[in-house]
Amino acid sequence: MILEMKVPSPGESIKEVEIATWLVKDGDYVEKDQAIAEVDSDKATLELPAEASGIITLKAEEGDAVAVGAVVCLIDTSAAKPAGDAPAPAKEEAKPVVEAPKAEVKAAPVADKTYATQAPSPAAKKILDEKNIQPTEVVGTGKGGRITKDDAVNATPSMGTPTGGTRGSERTKLSMLRRKVAERLVAAKNETAMLTTFNEVNMTPINTIRNEYKDAFKAKHGGLGLGYMSFFTKAVTRALALFPDVNSMIDGDFKTAYDFCDISIAVSGPKGLMVPVVRNAENLSFRGVEAEIKRLAIKSRDGQITVDDMTGGTFTITNGGVFGSMLSTPIINPPQSGILGMHNIIERPIAVNGKVEIHPMMYVALSYDHRIIDGRESVGFLVAVKEALENPLELLMNGDAKKTLEL
Repeated sequence: MILEMKVPSPGESIKEVEIATWLVKDGDYVEKDQAIAEVDSDKATLELPAEASGIITLKAEEGDAVAVGAVVCLIDTSAAKPAGDAPAPAKEEAKPVVEAPKAEVKAAPVADKTYATQAPSPAAKKILDEKNIQPTEVVGTGKGGRITKDDAVNATPSMGTPTGGTRGSERTKLSMLRRKVAERLVAAKNETAMLTTFNEVNMTPINTIRNEYKDAFKAKHGGLGLGYMSFFTKAVTRALALFPDVNSMIDGDFKTAYDFCDISIAVSGPKGLMVPVVRNAENLSFRGVEAEIKRLAIKSRDGQITVDDMTGGTFTITNGGVFGSMLSTPIINPPQSGILGMHNIIERPIAVNGKVEIHPMMYVALSYDHRIIDGRESVGFLVAVKEALENPLELLMNGDAKKTLEL
């Protein structure tokens, strides 16, 4: 019996996928539920499992775009599984090779040269030497084909550069996910009135709490780390409650506001930028935020992230600081109206109560859609985030860090 395997639908809005990698070869025997291919949609990379055991025949090439519901391979379910230790075929006895008599090779007539037939002028030779160009590579325009000074000045190397070095290039097709990300980024720049406001955060209070409780937090919660993302996520959900316009979206002539905070966390995966969503982050504890971010980051790293994991989101946080970025302008993740950019932490001198002190400082940036968010809301939101991060014990932990961290 021949089973036709068709492309399943990864989501309602997805009509087409791309064969990223075949994990098996044509004619292989596959087991039921074995991963046979990785397919890219415009939202995620998914594994395609075999629907039955048998011999597989591939009907699409890597890089092919195939419609949802199209046949990508056939599985012959009546084929027997090949023996694991089948004897290797016997080698044929080597036969003596009789060489054919060599035909007489005649030298081909030398074509007439189209380059200089006379030595270049001294001035031209000096210029060619400086450019590391051989006279035979230049067409002379002087009398009898002589290379003139002008010929040498206008000459360019036929390959490479005068200083040497390789000049290779490689042209590869972008994945469907990368193409969709590019399309959305361009749309965000062209279709929104995006502005960015900046501020800075003194990270000393957060570092003090982390240094005091991170070991106990890790021991109590099964190796879970107490990172910066839980503090930033809780600070963002608090600020969104204070400035709900930042947690809204524009839809034609209407504005859609949300009473929940689905926070998209931008992470770098093997297939490019992924933005999985932490659902109802306003209801999660510090432990809950850290656990959910870790779960989604592992799925992204392992290529197991799904469309559902990345669908929705009312606000985005991106951390360029892990790559060393000091300051940047993050691009809105449409249709959302705001994105918070974190950056690296650098010890800098600041004024504290009239004195200069050294503190770990981070620049933060809020990019927002000015069509729906005014300057007062955007600046107020970022100040609220700054206040919560610089006073986390009072504003995020109700004065009791131990209880809040569930220690």
